[in-house]
Amino acid sequence: MKLRKEKKPRNRIRHRGMAPEHFDVGQLKILAYMVPICIVMALPILFIVMNAFKPVDELFAYPPRIYVKNPTLQNFVDLFQLTSQTNIPMSRYLVNSIIITVLTVVLTIYLSAWAGYALSKKKFKGRGFLFSVNQTALMFVPVAVQIPRYFVIVYFGLSDNFLANVLPLLAAPTCVFLVKQFIDQIPDSLIEAAVLDGATDFQVMRRIIMPLIKSPLATVGILSFSSAWNSVEASTYYINNDSLKNFAFYVSTLSSQSGNVVAGAGVSAAASLIMFLPSLILFIILQSRVMNSMVHSGIK
Repeated sequence: MKLRKEKKPRNRIRHRGMAPEHFDVGQLKILAYMVPICIVMALPILFIVMNAFKPVDELFAYPPRIYVKNPTLQNFVDLFQLTSQTNIPMSRYLVNSIIITVLTVVLTIYLSAWAGYALSKKKFKGRGFLFSVNQTALMFVPVAVQIPRYFVIVYFGLSDNFLANVLPLLAAPTCVFLVKQFIDQIPDSLIEAAVLDGATDFQVMRRIIMPLIKSPLATVGILSFSSAWNSVEASTYYINNDSLKNFAFYVSTLSSQSGNVVAGAGVSAAASLIMFLPSLILFIILQSRVMNSMVHSGIK
């Protein structure tokens, strides 16, 4: 004789906690605050997109408008026509930026992970001093170290060298600090057990540390991508050879290359959208991990 399973009574009580599963009237208060804030934060993104499709008369309209009345692709046509007239095509700058960005992101993630692991879990003389130096570096904006950095680049013979686009960007104290704070939360007993089983530091990093810090590494990836993709410092100060410069530098010179400030405004607007889209797409893809790293960054 088969025993019939008793059906569990459904819980018909609606959850009314801080994060209810379904819409609740009490959420209207939160929406009343959050919707206006989201609209204000979305306005710059909307402005960049709309500007790229505005004709010249709307770009210089007063008072300025965010929306576009007569969208056009002429700005993009002018951009590609302008690049065809130069000695070095736009594709060269774009390929340089892609190579620079990929190298910077991969090396920054790798170096930040290992530096954070060493500062968090390794016992060695001078560890506290090195971490203090990293924290002190957080105080300085890039402009403050621009002249010393220039002397370092020249001293090591990296001027007019493609590596000048990459090496200065690898010094990322914010990324090291973020990764180190997350590794601090990993129990020492977990690593000690792996070491007793014969795991090397490389195996501990690959099989234990890296899978547990995917969220901060995603944040490091976005930060390093943004700094590398939008950087014009190396192309402006360290490199004279145009074939080694990046796309961000090329975009910054479009108005002067067009020979007409009015006509160059539309070309610059189209190029700015091309510059902005990769960062936006990358953030949309990795936003869940970035938000997770921000939520748990203060948990000990």
